[in-house]
Amino acid sequence: MQEPQRKNSFRVRFSAQRISALANKLLPIAVGVAVTLLALYIFGIVNPAPKPLTDKELNQRIASAMASATPPPALAARVYGAVQPSLVQVETKILSTDGKEEGGRGAGVIIDENAQILTSLHVVQNAFEIEILFMDGTRSEAQIVTTQPENDIALLKPLQMPAQFLPAILGNPNALNIGDEVFAIGSPFGLTGSESAGIVSGLNRIYRPNEQTQLDGMIQFDAAVNPGNSGGPLVNRYGEVVGIVTGLLNPSEQNFFVGIGFAVPIDTAASAAGPNPF
Repeated sequence: MQEPQRKNSFRVRFSAQRISALANKLLPIAVGVAVTLLALYIFGIVNPAPKPLTDKELNQRIASAMASATPPPALAARVYGAVQPSLVQVETKILSTDGKEEGGRGAGVIIDENAQILTSLHVVQNAFEIEILFMDGTRSEAQIVTTQPENDIALLKPLQMPAQFLPAILGNPNALNIGDEVFAIGSPFGLTGSESAGIVSGLNRIYRPNEQTQLDGMIQFDAAVNPGNSGGPLVNRYGEVVGIVTGLLNPSEQNFFVGIGFAVPIDTAASAAGPNPF
């Protein structure tokens, strides 16, 4: 009877040893888990989860973000920035019929790397002196290179190149549609570098500035133009020159704008510089 008792006693001791060894192995893991859970619990107390935003709070935050966002420049500002380095003011001196010296003023646009300028022929016609004011502030005398009387277009060449300039980008006037946005830039009443905005209000129009002259294929627009705008660029929404402003329509004898202006399509005007000049 003693032998079985010794065997049972040995088995009990062996099982206790195994349990003790297993407990020793599991104890560090259990302690680690407990410490981790305690740390998470403390972190949750110190850093509680954010409360969900109410609809009112959400709308307030959206409104605040939108108010602080910087809006892009207006379309007219972007167009002006694209064309302004190409713009010029054309100043002339003419002898009147009674022999007195008179001054005239118009606008023009640089079309190539030689700083050649497109303008209206009636701005420089019969002038004994032509001076160009560039937008960088420099001045130069200019001479007429060629003319298109049938389109009221003149091509000018400055005797001195400006310090800074950028030829205009020429657009496609055949892509214009009635209702398209356009911008007229010039020097109305001597106000250098003025911009006005409007739309194309007609295409392929006939314009008669006087009884002896008829201009065909004109772009009709309603951006405000006045004396001093003649020769300046008509620009589309992409900053491309699509025409050269030639005049305005007024049923009275007064020379001020009543809502209808005309421009020579740029493909016609640019042909004054020769076939395929660009």
